[in-house]
Amino acid sequence: MRPRADRVLSRPPRLVLAVFLLACAGQSGAEDGHGTEKARHVAKTLRGRVVWMADALAERYGIATVAEARERLLALKTADGHLYPMMEDLRGRSFRRDKRLREMDLELLVRQYEGSPMVQVIRVYAIDEHGKYEVDYWCEICAIAMYELKVCDCCQGPTELRRRKVEEPKRQTP
Repeated sequence: MRPRADRVLSRPPRLVLAVFLLACAGQSGAEDGHGTEKARHVAKTLRGRVVWMADALAERYGIATVAEARERLLALKTADGHLYPMMEDLRGRSFRRDKRLREMDLELLVRQYEGSPMVQVIRVYAIDEHGKYEVDYWCEICAIAMYELKVCDCCQGPTELRRRKVEEPKRQTP
């Protein structure tokens, strides 16, 4: 059942975008074994920094956006300047909530759905001169990992940004 156009237009912009993306994702795909369509996607690894799309467009192309659009859409900006708009789901929202993530050089494992320019964040890694670190949020009391900065789902206590070193597999020389 599709929502009526007049109802969609009165909803908040992020909700309208989410509904649009879900509709697009469902238009192409293969069956999942239960008779329903499953959206096709590719997984890829991208490196860069997460930025506000409005700022990146102004810097690169001189496009001036309206003030209320400045912090509406996030994008991953790669070293070559390519912009990948990000879906704001649970992991994607973490970049809005925690400015520190927007200040890191990152490697993101993402899904990109067929027919959509947007990427969905699956895993977040910080990259620095000492190596690669998996990033999440940790509750020391409950020993629970979460994907965005907020109080613990269990004890309602504080969580902290956690970086865990990722050991890269050693290459064998012939």
